[in-house]
Amino acid sequence: MGAIIIRADQKSSKLLKELAVQLGAVVTNVKNEHYEDFMLGTLMDSEKTGEIVSREEIFKKLKEK
Repeated sequence: MGAIIIRADQKSSKLLKELAVQLGAVVTNVKNEHYEDFMLGTLMDSEKTGEIVSREEIFKKLKEK
């Protein structure tokens, strides 16, 4: 099972939702906050290096900025 996320204006979203339902798909509305959380998670996954970094090192880098 897969999923797609389409960002569109309200009118287009309604039309796309109706089409998806007619095609037998399950449609779930996603609030902007949840979409942003999803995109942040996707970005974090793409940047994973597999390295283990200490808490102290993270805070040191954060303080530099």
